[in-house]
Amino acid sequence: MHMKEAPVVRTGMLIRRPVEEVFEAIADPSITTKFWFTKSSGRLEAGKRIRWEWEMYGVGTDVDVLEIEANRRILLNWSPPDIQTVEMVFTPFSDSETYLSVTNSGFKGDGDQAVQDALDAMGGFTMVLCALKALLEHGIVLAVVADKAPPEPV
Repeated sequence: MHMKEAPVVRTGMLIRRPVEEVFEAIADPSITTKFWFTKSSGRLEAGKRIRWEWEMYGVGTDVDVLEIEANRRILLNWSPPDIQTVEMVFTPFSDSETYLSVTNSGFKGDGDQAVQDALDAMGGFTMVLCALKALLEHGIVLAVVADKAPPEPV
């Protein structure tokens, strides 16, 4: 019997801002809420459990911060009980440019469901990275996460 591995999502984006600024935008919820989730119970710190909420959708997730290396890496688990691991790596390209890569793994379920969940995650993280780029490079709050699934038209 041939076992297939669960899918792993990998995406990334060059953000033309210093690594400290890009890292802070992910770690500090007062910035992150401008481009990703709408509510957070606190700053990302190693060993903490944080609650993120997308109030427009009525959903949230618990985030266990496993490791943080300032301006280099964030490793977390989220979405209990079907735990997924998310790793964000911040690579400086110059004093004013950072490549942020995101790897999301641990998709559960049958093959079709795991692939669908991975595709959804790939799209989601790509939107988050684009919105982060718009905010940090241009000061634009790009509401792509909020507008992905608007309510039905009237």
